[in-house]
Amino acid sequence: MHFDPDQLKQIYATMVRIRLFEQKAIETFAARMKDGDFPGALHSSEGQEAIAVGAFSQLRPDDYVFSTYRGHGHAIAKGIDLKKITAEIHGRATGVSHGYGGSMHLFAAEMNFMGGNGIVGGGMPLALGTAYAATMRGTKQVTVVFFGDGGASQGAFHESLNMAAIMNWPILFMCENNQYAATTHVSMNCPIENIGDRAKAYGIPGPIVDGNELSAVAEATREAADRARSGGGPTLIEFKTYRHRAHCMVIPEHRPGKERRYWNQNDPIDRLGHQMIAAKVTDLAGLEKIREQETRNIDDAVAFMQSSPTPDPAQLEGMLYDH
Repeated sequence: MHFDPDQLKQIYATMVRIRLFEQKAIETFAARMKDGDFPGALHSSEGQEAIAVGAFSQLRPDDYVFSTYRGHGHAIAKGIDLKKITAEIHGRATGVSHGYGGSMHLFAAEMNFMGGNGIVGGGMPLALGTAYAATMRGTKQVTVVFFGDGGASQGAFHESLNMAAIMNWPILFMCENNQYAATTHVSMNCPIENIGDRAKAYGIPGPIVDGNELSAVAEATREAADRARSGGGPTLIEFKTYRHRAHCMVIPEHRPGKERRYWNQNDPIDRLGHQMIAAKVTDLAGLEKIREQETRNIDDAVAFMQSSPTPDPAQLEGMLYDH
């Protein structure tokens, strides 16, 4: 997959933005928890940045996206305001869902970002709706739905792929296989080596992709999106990746150290940075300059959150019902 130098710099910046956002989110959540203020669960997507950024580099702004409870990276890659995301995960009224959704329920309907979901695999049946609507309208929009390896063993996975394949709807089923469903290794809940091979049961493509290689993610997404827009129907894409952190902040790390070290040596941001230097797109100083700018962006977002009010409970009814 070819990107020009400016595109690569922007892609690298977005991946760094996601990484720094997740690290700062853990820091700010930990500080609140230390003070006895439990802000809810937080699921970091550190290590999975190439999937979100590579995929969105090949999508139209009006394409629909259904995320997961590990969805901060998806929201940032989609282009949702960083300050509003930061405010939302801390329950502030200036957040994308006015502080009522929190970390697991980022939502921006005006950008066709149809939200995270606290239910494992819960976005898949919902994605059928927007795909059907786009088909009826003839807009050639695709629907992208993310889920993890655990979600690929839910009944909704099979029901959704079956319906999408029968109806030939334009959906990209994006499995972020980070090897663990909470604390359960993928080998314990999937009897075959590749989740992507399950696509064969529904007569649709099921490419298996290195989810830490940006160009591979982008190419697989482009092919699937082009196929869907031209009437070719759905695709299941399995992205092999690994999250850097434990499942969430309230579950201790349990994965073998050797395994973690292996995957951390295949970090997607480091990979892209080395490729950019090798291609003379930039140098180490250029990469550091990008990181410094993104650090400032994160600091600005945190300051915005800290100066924002919490929601007024009296307004909650108006958030739920249209009078």
